[in-house]
Amino acid sequence: MPNIKSAIKRVKTNEKRRAQNAAQKSALRTAVKHFETAAANGDVEKAQAAFVEATKKLDKAATKGLIHKNAASRQKSRLAKKLNGLSA
Repeated sequence: MPNIKSAIKRVKTNEKRRAQNAAQKSALRTAVKHFETAAANGDVEKAQAAFVEATKKLDKAATKGLIHKNAASRQKSRLAKKLNGLSA
């Protein structure tokens, strides 16, 4: 455990950020899974709603630096491809 005041504060803020990042990443994965299940069941309306939600979460995660912007873009592209496959 650090003795210096700034180091103590840094430990606290790092822990707080780590918890927030973990929660946001978990919510992101859940949103993607909701889309995947809706797509697997062939439910177009649910899949479209889940796609919008997953896209928002991916964009936000990329903006915050939680995941790389190209990784977010790639995932969104793959989800859109699945959605278009359902609609057609």
